[in-house]
Amino acid sequence: MKKVFVTGMGVISAIGNNSEDNLTHLRNGDTGIGKTNYLESNYAQTHLFGEVKMSTSSLKENLKMTQKGLTRTDLLAFTALEEAIKASGLTPNEISSEKTAFISASTIGGMCLTEQLYNDAYSNSDTTEYAESYTGNAHALRIAEVYKLSGVVDVINTACSSSLNAIMMGARLIKSGRANRAIVGGSDALGKFTINGFNALQILSKAPCKPFDEERVGLTLGEGAAYLILESEDVIGEKKRCAEISGFGNSNDAFHPSSISDEAFGVVAAMTKALKSASLKPQDIDYINAHGTATGNNDSSELYGIKKTFENFPPFNSTKSYTGHTLAAAGVIETAFSVLSIQNQELYPSLNFEKPIQPFNQTPIISYQSQQKINFAMTNSFGFAGNCSSLIIGKPQ
Repeated sequence: MKKVFVTGMGVISAIGNNSEDNLTHLRNGDTGIGKTNYLESNYAQTHLFGEVKMSTSSLKENLKMTQKGLTRTDLLAFTALEEAIKASGLTPNEISSEKTAFISASTIGGMCLTEQLYNDAYSNSDTTEYAESYTGNAHALRIAEVYKLSGVVDVINTACSSSLNAIMMGARLIKSGRANRAIVGGSDALGKFTINGFNALQILSKAPCKPFDEERVGLTLGEGAAYLILESEDVIGEKKRCAEISGFGNSNDAFHPSSISDEAFGVVAAMTKALKSASLKPQDIDYINAHGTATGNNDSSELYGIKKTFENFPPFNSTKSYTGHTLAAAGVIETAFSVLSIQNQELYPSLNFEKPIQPFNQTPIISYQSQQKINFAMTNSFGFAGNCSSLIIGKPQ
């Protein structure tokens, strides 16, 4: 099987409009969660969110885009993608090659404009410029058009595990010889539809989320996008190798539409498959970027799953304490943060932690740690309906 390497990445989240800004805030332990400036929702007055610090119009101006119908989800995707392509040095011919795949993810898509959709549906007049913007794949269709993509183009929606599955699919296409390169990632913007849905589940926290804390009361929603450029060892040449896609695993807990089992069957299966895929033992993992949503069910089940899979807990954190839960974009944003940990051999603190969950009594990373030995990092993402995914990235050899 061919080796697959990350040669570039782009990130936009509540803690930065590019990878460098995100790295600075991770090192300093600065959260991006707070009051919103651009979100139109009743909950903007009562809850905190991980909002990107740019207005929709500013995102569009920065990209110098004049197309009509672009949603915030689209613009976040284009912003992260532009940085990733520049970082990797891909040429227009390489991007549009039939051997370059584009696998993206979104759960919200154009539903960040739910009210506009309602108005369009019940309007007797002509529809607005956003009439074709509501689907989950709208951002990918626009990217395919702008970049003249001719290879495999696909969009995955497995809820919160979506973009981790996009990375897996891109890596599989390369390893099987069906692609030389894959641009993989995801994008989701904040929107009323999502906020109302999570509030109906009674898992939204009014205060900043507290992953893996005994007193956690729920998650904080965020928005953002990230893309990785994956390239086969056959075509990478002298490019810088940021990290290797070492292994991956996907499973389904099949327990409940919105939670995973207390016994963490799917969590254990995903991590075990990832280790087997990478030909690694549990003790080879130096760090876990956990799913860590700060909900009662997730954090306990994930700790149970880690305890069952690993004889000793590796260092772990939840970077959702910086960005909020960015839904379909979560897996790739957190993988990008894991790439930063490997590149710089450092670990970033999990914020807002005070008291360990019992009976596990495990404390996440709570302070910045430099000069670490990180050869392999695992990222976990668990979606609604029990879709569980784990990805292992390695330090390039």
